[in-house]
Amino acid sequence: MMATRASIPKKDGGRAGSAQSVSPARRAAFEILRRVEEEGAFAAPLLASTTGELAPEDRALCYELVLGALRRQLWLDRLAEHYAGRPSEKLDGAVRRALRLGLYQLRFLARVPARAAVNESVNLAHAARLRSAARFINAVLRRAVREPDFDPAAAIRDPLQKIAVETSHPHWLVERWARQFGMDEAAAFARSNNTSAPTAFRLNPLRGAIAEVFGRLREAGVEISASQVAPDAWRVAEGQGGGAAAAALRALAGEGRIYLQDEASQLVAHVVSARAGERVLDACAAPGSKATHVAALARDAALVVACDRHEHRLRVVVEASARLGLESIRAVVLDAEAQLPFADETFERVLVDAPCTGTGTLRHNPEIRWRMTPGDILELAAKQRRILRQAARVVRPGGRLIYSTCSVEREENEEVVSAFLGAHGDFRQTVARPAPDVLLTETGAARTWPQRDGADGFFVAALEKRG
Repeated sequence: MMATRASIPKKDGGRAGSAQSVSPARRAAFEILRRVEEEGAFAAPLLASTTGELAPEDRALCYELVLGALRRQLWLDRLAEHYAGRPSEKLDGAVRRALRLGLYQLRFLARVPARAAVNESVNLAHAARLRSAARFINAVLRRAVREPDFDPAAAIRDPLQKIAVETSHPHWLVERWARQFGMDEAAAFARSNNTSAPTAFRLNPLRGAIAEVFGRLREAGVEISASQVAPDAWRVAEGQGGGAAAAALRALAGEGRIYLQDEASQLVAHVVSARAGERVLDACAAPGSKATHVAALARDAALVVACDRHEHRLRVVVEASARLGLESIRAVVLDAEAQLPFADETFERVLVDAPCTGTGTLRHNPEIRWRMTPGDILELAAKQRRILRQAARVVRPGGRLIYSTCSVEREENEEVVSAFLGAHGDFRQTVARPAPDVLLTETGAARTWPQRDGADGFFVAALEKRG
């Protein structure tokens, strides 16, 4: 089949097999998956920006289909190859996406009738004007209904390849994780990447009484518990990501009463530990989660200079600051790899939340695993070392330089810190408090893991400049 850029038109005159015969959730999911694959877009912002007009149940289904198809992509493609009798890469991209959606519903969504999963996927082909492929998709999915127990990983003997297919990760990633962390840890991490992350948030005391926020959450039936990862962080009970609970959380976030943020990400600002009257530099601030948290913890009484290379990304930081009622943040456009436009020893606290591969966030961003290459890790590690080198100059004696990533790769974490300390004798590593002991590594850095802590995979190191 020839490769075709196939998207679903919004209207098609109401003909049989038109976009109107495809459910809104599946139509939106099909289009989002196309943009992720063909345009290099990211699923999370697309889901947030394009599903607002869907009914709550359609919105929930769209999220499930998009994230599920991306998380299980390799396994689903192997499944399709078995039922179709041909390599997945030989199929048209739109056909592959329709099959992934259909097979995901058949294997993972028990509440969706098999007939609906098959028919809707066939209709996707019609709606995308790929009518010649509709019969093929119908045949493949009907065979899948007749043979519901086939497991494409069952006959694989090589343990690494088996994990790769079972958990739907590139073989090279599983291999490197096994080499660095052990086979069992690699397998557990890969499995956890296919689960939904719990919703977590922090409170904003600058926007009214905290008791009122808790009261509104109780009224909406939202069950929460205190985080075991970060102080003053809260985790929403599992299974409460939709319906009235989700609406209440979105409303409170829109009012600036809470800020939705992963628990491990929240830990970073606590390690920065800025106090009133201090000057803080956030060298890579966008979209502003940590800069606003640093400012809030200092009761809006520390000067926080939030920087990014791109003005449009800094606008998001400014908007978040306004929503949260923060007045202490100043946005500056700059390249953190270049000479910083500040005098030596200007800041008591400097945060480098560095650009990274993001392998600790694969639950939220499953498409990352299909885009990464080994070269990306080395390239980003070099970038991280350059940013740290520039940041070190502006830290005051006795001040603190915090380095963090949302990556689990040692090359981006321990090895970057080790290289920095080897080149900067005026810095020493201190313990990344207030991280709990269970999160601390032998060097005093904090590491979090989704399979162990329920939070994203983060690394946080505290580096103190000698006085």
